[in-house]
Amino acid sequence: MNLPNLLTLVRIALIPVLVLLIMLPGVWTYEASAAVFLLASLTDWLDGYLARRLKLQTTLGAFLDPVADKLIVVTVLVMLTGRYGDLWFSLAAAVIVGREIMISALREWMAEMQRRGVVAVAWLGKAKTTAQMIAILVLLYTPETATGWQPMLGFALLLLAAALTLASMVSYLRAAWPTLQEAFEAARPPR
Repeated sequence: MNLPNLLTLVRIALIPVLVLLIMLPGVWTYEASAAVFLLASLTDWLDGYLARRLKLQTTLGAFLDPVADKLIVVTVLVMLTGRYGDLWFSLAAAVIVGREIMISALREWMAEMQRRGVVAVAWLGKAKTTAQMIAILVLLYTPETATGWQPMLGFALLLLAAALTLASMVSYLRAAWPTLQEAFEAARPPR
C-alpha cells in the first residue's frame, strides 16, 4: 500500500458520505456534497500525479483508480438523476454510465487479447472527464429549485460531457475495431 493507492481508497470511502449528503435535507448539504465531490476529484488528480512523479505506479493502483472514478461518477449521476429527473438529464446520465460500462468491458477484453495499449486513455477521454466533473460539481452545489445560470451551466456541461462521451466511445471502438473484427471472424461457424 502506498500513498496514491491510499488516496484512491479514500475516494471510494467518500462515496457513502456523498450519498448521505445528497439525501439529507438542508441547504448546507448542497455545499457540503459539492465540497466532498471536489475533494474526491482532487484526490483523483493527486493520486495519479504522485504515482507518476514518485514512480509509485502499481498494478493495484492501475486497477483501483478507474474503478474508484467510475463508482463515484455513476453513484452521483444516479443520485442527481433522482434530484433533477429531467428527460435530457436522464439521457445524458445514461449515455455516460453506459459508456463507462462498455469501455470498461472493452478494456478488460482487450487486456485478455494482449492488446491493452490499444484502448489507452486518450485526450478526448480526459476532456470528457473534465467536463463531467465540473458539471457534477455545479449540479451538486445547485439546489434543484434554483433558476438562473447555475443549473443551466450544470446541464450544459453535462450535455457536453455526454457528447464527448459518445465521441470518445467511438474513438475507443475505432481503435479496437481490428481486434473486434478478428474476434468476429474467429467466432463464425465454419462453412
